[in-house]
Amino acid sequence: MTPSVSEPLKAQLQAPEPEHCPGPESEQAGKGDACDGCPNQNICSTQLPKGPDPDMHLINQRLSQIDHKILVLSGKGGVGKSTFTSMLSWALAADEDLEVGAMDLDICGPSLPRMLGAEGESVHQSNSGLSPVYVADNLGLMSISFMLPDPDSAVIWRGAKKNGLIKQFLKDVNWGEHLDYLVVDTPPGTSDEHLSVTSYMKETGIDGALIVTTPQEVALLDVRKEIDFCRKANIKILGLVENMSGFVCPNCHGESRIFKPTTGGGAQLCEDLGIPFLGSVPLDPRIGKACDSGKSFFDNYSDSPAATAILDVVDALRDQIEISVEKLTI
Repeated sequence: MTPSVSEPLKAQLQAPEPEHCPGPESEQAGKGDACDGCPNQNICSTQLPKGPDPDMHLINQRLSQIDHKILVLSGKGGVGKSTFTSMLSWALAADEDLEVGAMDLDICGPSLPRMLGAEGESVHQSNSGLSPVYVADNLGLMSISFMLPDPDSAVIWRGAKKNGLIKQFLKDVNWGEHLDYLVVDTPPGTSDEHLSVTSYMKETGIDGALIVTTPQEVALLDVRKEIDFCRKANIKILGLVENMSGFVCPNCHGESRIFKPTTGGGAQLCEDLGIPFLGSVPLDPRIGKACDSGKSFFDNYSDSPAATAILDVVDALRDQIEISVEKLTI
């Protein structure tokens, strides 16, 4: 099921595709920065047919059945982006009237299957497409982890293969007749995966991006780059959430600061850059326990201040989406 270059074309290539290759069958073949100095550049730029991507119609058809599409971004790894994605998915799915999908595009480090209790599952293909794994009656999940022969297998792919998998997920996954929310977990940074998912989804519209950070300046340095990426890619920033803003003791429920916000943290950053601040989420060790066991944190630890804070962030996020929808309809 992994994407590949067609056999006739592969026979013509003089060397393996370089890192960040736009794809030998792409409209940008032979034109991108990664093409400079590549032995295949002349072949790609002169001998391949160019034209509209025929898969875009299929992608648009699939995504048209989804009301809201949210990208979860972070500038730096280790800030709890995938953890927050899993809790956002659980929180949305707690409303039984909503149909929710989670897509794990962190291709080299897929962790949502473990966090959502679907590790070891596999996807099935039929005439209607790839079937996601359902971790609840109204919460489906798609991840490359379901396609790996071994959970410890490393995914060592260049850009073209990553882009092909993202396209396959967007055009082939059958979420059913209707989906209220699709939450897309992306890898840290601003790389191939981000460029691909935004370009493939642009025609059907992305509601916006939720950016996750921690309070310290080292994390905020990279978040500023992520915000700049969103603005250059014309992706609305729904808001920023400050994760691990403090530590909640599971016994006394007292809270103390772990990562000191030396420059004002996420709230100050939002004020400086004019983006919505959705709230702060304290660190509760039981969040890690819930993710490791694939259980909903809210079901098991609803009394935690972290659970209350996350639900407040989700409410604020949905408010931002509704505001965006109202502006479009006016």
